[in-house]
Amino acid sequence: MQLLHRASPWRELFTSDNLPAPATLLAPLCAALDELGPSPELSTAHAWQPQLVEALQRLDLPAWRISQLISDHNEMLYRRAIQLSLNEMQGQGWGEPPVAFCVLTLGSAGRHESLLGPDQDNAMIVADYPDERHTEIDGFFQALGERFTTRLDEAGIPLCSGHVMARWPMWRKRLSEWCDQLSRWTQDRRVKRVQQSNILLDFHPAFGDAALAEALAEHVQHVMPRAGLFFDEMAHLLDELPVALDRFGRLAGDGDGAPHDNALNLKRQGLLPLVNAVRLLSLRHGVSLPATRLRLSALVLKDALTVRQARAGITALERLQALLLTSQLTSLKSGGAPDGWIDVSQLEDDQRLLLRHDMQVIRSLVRVAQRGTTG
Repeated sequence: MQLLHRASPWRELFTSDNLPAPATLLAPLCAALDELGPSPELSTAHAWQPQLVEALQRLDLPAWRISQLISDHNEMLYRRAIQLSLNEMQGQGWGEPPVAFCVLTLGSAGRHESLLGPDQDNAMIVADYPDERHTEIDGFFQALGERFTTRLDEAGIPLCSGHVMARWPMWRKRLSEWCDQLSRWTQDRRVKRVQQSNILLDFHPAFGDAALAEALAEHVQHVMPRAGLFFDEMAHLLDELPVALDRFGRLAGDGDGAPHDNALNLKRQGLLPLVNAVRLLSLRHGVSLPATRLRLSALVLKDALTVRQARAGITALERLQALLLTSQLTSLKSGGAPDGWIDVSQLEDDQRLLLRHDMQVIRSLVRVAQRGTTG
């Protein structure tokens, strides 16, 4: 039980006849920014994020907005790491980038739904160039990808264990190659291709020529209406991440890798099933927005969900993000890592009831997403 109560700074707004200065209302955030300083090192800026989260919580910002701001801050670190790498390469005689390019953030970062402690998921689109210049041009962008991902790793955003990074050719391609690859990936129902597409399809331009990202997004909208088999496999893969409920509808984690008996992996068995189901519905109904909240709202306009279903999904997303952020901060303060686990025994009765309800909402959305397939 959380016994400590901190008064909201917003309650100071009308406590006297004279309105307070903005800095007074924003004191928690101002104090956090002052502690960070104007030009921190990448590692210092990343290590500061828990203080940012606590300051935003004291300002009563909802968890979904805090998640957006964590994502924005990480994207700023990406921009700095890439620019520092470009400056370093220019100083070493590499010159300017030979053609236009765009670095994408993927997954939760691409949706602007990051929590604390994410690893790297990124890709690079390079403007088309003649094949005979491949060694020269790809060599430049390989060096850039290796440099900026290493910088981010050293700053505290670790390298992706699945190698989903622009330092690898698989995730660094010309625009035409990305379009051809997505066309191939969406032609059938091969598991690996669907898994890779799930990573790629939530993307956001973080640095460079955003027109390249827009062109790729247009191609996604072009190929998806003919991707029936691909959707079938995407729907089938939803069963690989079961929602944290038993057959009686009670809260129950799968126990895989659990640090203790009361641990529940809220990210793997809550957030990810919700995000994956909403992505599938969005692709099937031509919704191009990347954020889960916006996708849920847009699906109402497409008559794919009712207003009640969308609102329930948005509320479930917000509550799961809030639980995870609180758990991550608690873990950090005790010397642990900000992961996807929560301790169910630490929840109040009402929190457990709401979590159970939200899991039922997510299971319902998964079933909606799985309907309408041909398999």
